Amino acid sequence: MPEARVDTIVRGGQVVSSTQVYDAAIAIAGEKIVALGPENLLPPADNYIDAEGKLVLPGLIDSHVHLDGHDDYALGARAAAYAGLTTLIPFGTYDMEKEETLPAAVNRIREEIEASAVVDFGFHFILQNRPYILDGLRQAMEMGVKSYKMFMTYKKRPGRMCEDDFICQAMESVATGGGVLQLHCESGNIIDYLENKLIGEGHTHPTDFPSACPDWAEEEAINRAIKMGAATKCPTYVVHLSTQLGLERIKQAQSLGQAVYTETCPQYLLLSDAEMAKYGPLAKIGPPLRAEDGPDRDALWRGLAQGHTSIVSSDHAPHPYELKQVGWENIFVTPDGASVPFGSPGLETIVSLMYSEGVVKRGLPIWWLARVMSENPARIFGLYPQKGTIQVGSDADLLIIDPAGDRIITAKDHQSNAGYSLFEGWQVSGRPWMTLLRGKVLLNQGKLEQQPGYGKFLECVGPTTPLGGLV
Repeated sequence: MPEARVDTIVRGGQVVSSTQVYDAAIAIAGEKIVALGPENLLPPADNYIDAEGKLVLPGLIDSHVHLDGHDDYALGARAAAYAGLTTLIPFGTYDMEKEETLPAAVNRIREEIEASAVVDFGFHFILQNRPYILDGLRQAMEMGVKSYKMFMTYKKRPGRMCEDDFICQAMESVATGGGVLQLHCESGNIIDYLENKLIGEGHTHPTDFPSACPDWAEEEAINRAIKMGAATKCPTYVVHLSTQLGLERIKQAQSLGQAVYTETCPQYLLLSDAEMAKYGPLAKIGPPLRAEDGPDRDALWRGLAQGHTSIVSSDHAPHPYELKQVGWENIFVTPDGASVPFGSPGLETIVSLMYSEGVVKRGLPIWWLARVMSENPARIFGLYPQKGTIQVGSDADLLIIDPAGDRIITAKDHQSNAGYSLFEGWQVSGRPWMTLLRGKVLLNQGKLEQQPGYGKFLECVGPTTPLGGLV
């Protein structure tokens, strides 16, 4: 009989799971991991990757990404690949004016992804404040889109803010379909009142923006989200948590056994309202950057270390530089009465920042990174165990980090159309040395080896309980 062989063996590196680091080689056949163990016990391979001195993690996932035209799916995929990511879960878009249904949008997006992307894609959808959109929800869930988002704020942005009764209606449908509902938790009516008051008093400089969105406005909305989730029995996910107050409310719900999950983002862990003076409208994000001398950043790091916060994501929202600059005159509204855009780019800095700031500087174990940017996103958003883990039968998605070498973040090296970064000039440690996506080398020491169209649309299943507890 012919000798059994595999396609690729990754050897010499330290393999990182979501709970430990161990020495092993990884055997890959086709798109899957087929064996792990000492190299001398594995079959021979056609190709060997020497990861000596490096860390081998499951492929990382950014699960909160906006690619709605400023950076499209093809560009976002390329940016992700250069950054060391292998899977994205962005928010799909649909044409509200033409009342495009969710199933029609799923089919359109699937075709676009599989023609143009270099990384794999799962998807969420934002359920806008248009009742018709719920009509196609059940079918879209059957097509593999199991997670949806709604906004409890942004009253000045047409179609965004949803009232509680509409949220509950959506939650019932999502729960019945075995999905998870994400909520942007800020009290929209309160914030609109505070914004109008500041505008009326002439307090419209970028440094005035955070005072319109106080920490208690996040906490109050999180409390309502938790209660609505309990009433509808819907798994509830609080996006981009920014405050200690909000975290404490989530911890209380989790202690009672409710399916309430949350994420935070590098900007809330590392930046503060001081950036509003430095970057002005470029740093206008929602929720806002919190007080430099406040308790929030330390609390958010503790929430990650203690396992109450399951995921770190980027909330990449790359509005071009020029569209943001109008906010220097009035941070709230443009001269024609529209809302000054929220959001900043983050897709291309998240991997380096979380390894450098979380693992290297703060001493969190490397398996923490595998947990919050790989296994837990895969679990909550229905991709586990296909994604998010290094185990037999899973997709052969790997990130190999070279711990050696520092570099400086600069937007001129990025792919995004945004043209700026709030982390410009930050020094970070280590680098994504190589990535594999479904068994093929994707990023090789700064060069992409796959072509547009290699990426796949991923059909998600329902949420699985994320890993928690102390890391």
